[in-house]
Parts: sequence; structure tokens; C-alpha cells
Amino acid sequence: MAAWTRKNLLGLEDLSSGEIVTILDRAEAYLETARNPSARKTSLAGRVVVNLFFEASTRTRVSFGLAARRLGADVIDFAAGGSSVSKGESFVDTARNIEAFGIDLVVVRHAVPGTPHLLSQHLRAGVVNAGDGAHEHPTQGLLDLFTIRQRRGRVDGLTVCLLGDIAHSRVARSNIHGLVKLGAKVIVCGPPTLVPRQIADLGVEVAHDLDAVLPRCDVVNVLRIQFERQRGAFFPSIREYFHLYGMTRERLSRGRKGVLILAPGPINRGVELTPEVADGPESAIIDQVTNGLAVRMAVLDLCAGVPR
Repeated sequence: MAAWTRKNLLGLEDLSSGEIVTILDRAEAYLETARNPSARKTSLAGRVVVNLFFEASTRTRVSFGLAARRLGADVIDFAAGGSSVSKGESFVDTARNIEAFGIDLVVVRHAVPGTPHLLSQHLRAGVVNAGDGAHEHPTQGLLDLFTIRQRRGRVDGLTVCLLGDIAHSRVARSNIHGLVKLGAKVIVCGPPTLVPRQIADLGVEVAHDLDAVLPRCDVVNVLRIQFERQRGAFFPSIREYFHLYGMTRERLSRGRKGVLILAPGPINRGVELTPEVADGPESAIIDQVTNGLAVRMAVLDLCAGVPR
């Protein structure tokens, strides 16, 4: 297990394979606490964690809040709409003023890529990236890795398909960095308009025909169409997208037996996958939520343990 020396988690691109495994192993130790609310820990007792969210979020924000509380920390949920930012105060000044209350960790989500990196340059507190634009979402990538390892016993040697809107997905980028570093074969698949040409530079295979690659895949991670980040039309209709790339029971039957289905959520039933697939035996979507709590506990614990 690699020693953890970082007070910040800004992305998986910067982590070594050993550091990723360190987080996954720590998350394994916290899984029972994630499943059982009464099995609380005290490793963050006396610490203060701030959720600094400038984008809408349900799972990630709740998950980080629960993770911090189950480790004994005090939690402040920051609402950007009613803050001094809405009065013209800069983002960095707002964060530095919050830090003056004596906080230890800032969990930040922002629409602008690189915002957590900027924040880490101005704060003594640790910074955890909870999603920055279309750049990275490291804890989602980690919980996907954790779920694959949990269900398949390993990541190395597996073939994982990231399906859908690759161009606008921070989840795709974090998954690619983590999967490649842990030895998986990664295929990104979607309409040509939603798969950037340069994505191949990250060491992945690019495909546009789902039915052609599906029989090779051990895992399919079904990414949400990021309608809120798109400017213009990237495919003729949702009906056509679903016909070509929707995960249905019939399409699943043509794939590898026992293929694992993941989805970062929120899922759009009837757009990216059918209810029969989302709720079927191959799906680990609900497990991902529980695993995300364990992963975020691990990240907060590790980052809080590094001197400021």
C-alpha cells in the first residue's frame, strides 16, 4: 500500500496506481460503516468539513456530508445562492473567509474546470474536488473502480466500456485515468459528435458501434447525456440515440454473459437504458451509491490526516 501524503484530492490524473489502491483499500475498511449508520467512527472528531457547492447535486453532496458525519466531523453546507458571491464577492475571497472560521477540509463543486486547483493554491485547508465542469469527478471515478473490484475481484485485465456522452463527462475522464492506471482495457463508445478525437491520446480505444464492441466488454458504464452542458444538437433525436446506444435487455443478451452495468446517475430511463437493465441482476447502480459513501469517507480521512 502506498503512503498517502496529499492534503488535496484534485483528480485521478495526478495519482499513482498505488495511491488509487490505497484509497480503495481504505474504502473497503469503511464499507461496513457506510452500510450501518450506527457504526460511526471518530477519526475526524473535532474537524470541520465544508461542502462548497456551486452546481446542483444530490448524491455527491449528501454522500460527502454523511461521510464526514460518520467520521465524527462537523459539517457546514454552503449555499452559493444566498452567499456573498451573489453580492459580488470573489470565489477565492469567499473561500478564504470561510476558512477563517477554522475549517479543515473544503469539498468543492463548480462549473468551471480547474476551480479546485485554484482553491488549493489559496487555502491551507485540504481541498477535495467534487466535480469541476467537464474536467474530473475523482470520487465518482474511485467509487466506480471500487464497485468493479468488489464485483469482479480485480480491475487489471478487464475490458470496460464507457458509453455515451464522453465529450461533456467529467466522470468519463476520471474513469479513464483510474482504469488505465489499474490495468484495464478502456473502450469509449458513443456518437462521433460526443466522442472527442483527442480522447484516444489517453490510451483508450474509440468506437461508435456499440453492438460491435459489446461482446468484448466485462463492464459497461452508462454515462448520462449531459443536456445541461451541451450547446446545440449532437444527435438527431433521443429516439435515434436510444436505438443506437440505449442499453436494453435485448442488446444486453448479445453481450458477454455476466457483464456488469454501472451508471453514475442520475439515470434517464428510456434515454440511456431501460428500467429492466437499470434494475436487473447485472446492475450495480444502487451498490455504487453505498460504495460512494465508503470511498468519500476514505478520501476525507486520508486528506485530513496530512499536516496543513
